[in-house]
Amino acid sequence: MAAHPRITWLGHATVLLEVDGVRLLTDPVLRSRVVHLRRHGTTPEPPERVDAVLLSHLHYDHADLPSLRLLGSDVRVLAPRGSGAWLRRAGFPNAEELSAGERTNARGVEVTAVRASHDDRRRPGGGPRAEPIGFVVAGDRRIYFAGDTDLFDGMARLTPLDVALLPIAGWGPRLGSGHLDAERAARAAAMMRPRLAVPIHWGTLRPRWARDRAWFRDPPHMFEAALARLAPDVDVQVIAPGEWLELPA
Repeated sequence: MAAHPRITWLGHATVLLEVDGVRLLTDPVLRSRVVHLRRHGTTPEPPERVDAVLLSHLHYDHADLPSLRLLGSDVRVLAPRGSGAWLRRAGFPNAEELSAGERTNARGVEVTAVRASHDDRRRPGGGPRAEPIGFVVAGDRRIYFAGDTDLFDGMARLTPLDVALLPIAGWGPRLGSGHLDAERAARAAAMMRPRLAVPIHWGTLRPRWARDRAWFRDPPHMFEAALARLAPDVDVQVIAPGEWLELPA
């Protein structure tokens, strides 16, 4: 258990949050591949203990059922409204639904679902639908996990924040609507003014055909440059998958 609050980025949108002795895991992808996507780098080991999973939406690169099963069928899953029956049918009886604005408690740490502007489908052709959400975790620190989202006006009302975990790229060179690229993620940070911004959702997953090019490597440097221009008072920490960051007092 971490002596001080810290975050460990396990790649893509998977982050282990350790706050007040509580361990929360976001959008777990813990395998070497997800559908047509392959992991670049080491596949992480499932964390030894997880008090709850924070599931932002149902896309395959965020809601990966085999990865959830690695955490045990009894894991508590906090998920967007509309996903509960699907998760329970998949073998997760402790799935709980949250809509934006609703909150719950994880061993004394407050978890609030917040809005996200993103596609609500599991896949383009059908499957379950659930309104995407982000999360604000509030204990000794206040941490925002965006999931996948576009810019929205309510971002400015998420303050105060100690840390914002912001997606800055995708699994391919093109991003559609409902996403943040490096520039738009910097605009989001400028709206929220967290003490610290940590870029995630870059440089982890890519299709087999995709080569290691600038779109895969450069987003964190582009994010740093954009944030220095738009909100120079916000600190940035770029970490690689598997690295952890102790949160400042």
